[in-house]
Amino acid sequence: MPIDPSLPRYPSVVHALRDSVERHPERRALVCRGRTLSYRELGHAVGALARRLVSAGVQGQRVVVLLPTSIEGVVSVLGVLAAGAQVAPINPFFSVGELHTVLAEVSPALVITGADASPKLRELGLGPIPVLRWDAADAAAPELALDALLAANGSWNGLPEPTPAERAVALLTGGTTGEPKAVEHAHAGVFASVLQHCSVWPLRAGEERFLSAAPIFHIWGLFYATFVPLYLAGTLVLIPKYEPERVLEAIEAERITVFGGGPAPVYLGLLACERFARTDFSSLTHCLSGGAPCPLELHERWSRATGRPLLEGWGMTEAGPLCLSRPAAPKPTSVGRPVPGTELQVVDLEQGTRVLGVGEAGEVRVRGPQLMLGYRGRAEATEAAVRDGWLYTGDVGYLDADGDLFLVDRKKDMIIVGGYNVYPRQVDEVLFRHPLIAEAASVGRPDARLGEVLVAFVVLRRGASLDAEAFFEYCRRELVKYRRPVAVTFLDSLPRTNARKLDRKALRALALQ
Repeated sequence: MPIDPSLPRYPSVVHALRDSVERHPERRALVCRGRTLSYRELGHAVGALARRLVSAGVQGQRVVVLLPTSIEGVVSVLGVLAAGAQVAPINPFFSVGELHTVLAEVSPALVITGADASPKLRELGLGPIPVLRWDAADAAAPELALDALLAANGSWNGLPEPTPAERAVALLTGGTTGEPKAVEHAHAGVFASVLQHCSVWPLRAGEERFLSAAPIFHIWGLFYATFVPLYLAGTLVLIPKYEPERVLEAIEAERITVFGGGPAPVYLGLLACERFARTDFSSLTHCLSGGAPCPLELHERWSRATGRPLLEGWGMTEAGPLCLSRPAAPKPTSVGRPVPGTELQVVDLEQGTRVLGVGEAGEVRVRGPQLMLGYRGRAEATEAAVRDGWLYTGDVGYLDADGDLFLVDRKKDMIIVGGYNVYPRQVDEVLFRHPLIAEAASVGRPDARLGEVLVAFVVLRRGASLDAEAFFEYCRRELVKYRRPVAVTFLDSLPRTNARKLDRKALRALALQ
């Protein structure tokens, strides 16, 4: 199935935004916490910030945006792209230790941040790397404010015009090993992803009202929930932090037509909210989900209650992110079929070169224009993940006679907590640093609300004493919320296989007890 040929093409999302500004200057572009920017104002703010960034000499380099979902976050991301730089959105709620690791991986020329992360950056110390802070009270840091940008020169004349081949985005992921890696996407790949989303779920240009509670540092919150609405000149309503009550209020008050949704726990939380039964969903046309499969029961409950089906997509950060989409009436446990412009094959697990037949389980590989350029500075990891143009996903599955994909296992130990990829190795390394812990291992456990949660198994050093309360306090200090174990079991030793390797299968069985 090809990408819809009627969709307008641009060299980049920057060019698409400029066109939306010119065609719909007075239309509301962004709405967040009672504040609104029209497309004219958004274009002006982005142009003014881009000019400031060009003066700072960041063109062709990476700029970290360390901000939550907000008007400032969206303006920052677009300003970086309009300045001819590569944007690297990073979770501002990471701990100091986590920020140290990911900033070293990205190696930015400049950081744009706000109140949430500023104290951590001061503790971390960035040396010569300049920092721009929104509404900064810190006199040592230049201040950014919307009013100031709207009063400055916001002309786009003379700004760099991104080319399709240039690097646009660097997003952090664990790849196939759990090691933090910066996944790089070119402007061409980002725009191909936008076209794929609009081909799978057709929408009306200039008319849709989108709602997103997804973080802009996540590929879904950036590529779909931000770039698609701006490409279509829609109105994007932002919820900075997912709260079911606030989401339901916004759906009704803003007459939302497209809910960006997210993983199954988002919809489960809405269904469980007291306000759900009295919310008017009549404006909704599209309810989208991704990050983790939605159970069939959830599909049925949501459709029955709202009159609208859940529309699911499957993919990964390396694949921009959409690879597969499920029909409105999905087959139970299937993750769907390839999106337009994408090929999918199941190959043998040993060499990954022999294409398997219907019903044979093997590794899933995909190929399409939305794939990443590679992992920044990691040639070996890139060559292992992308071979002959195919991205090897690390997921094990099989195809049925209709071409629908069914996943049966993971080659990696990654778990998905509320739509976030969590790699036990990353968590374990943080636990190892505790002075009283001799060994630690974490595994996933099914959870009705979040899909999966992390549980930890810990062996203390000889003579040491550590209770659960102190353990969880350490985790709160050192790990972002979705990476924190929800339970801990203290053991005398961790289970091992005959080869003396950690027996995660045995730990998963313990986690279920």
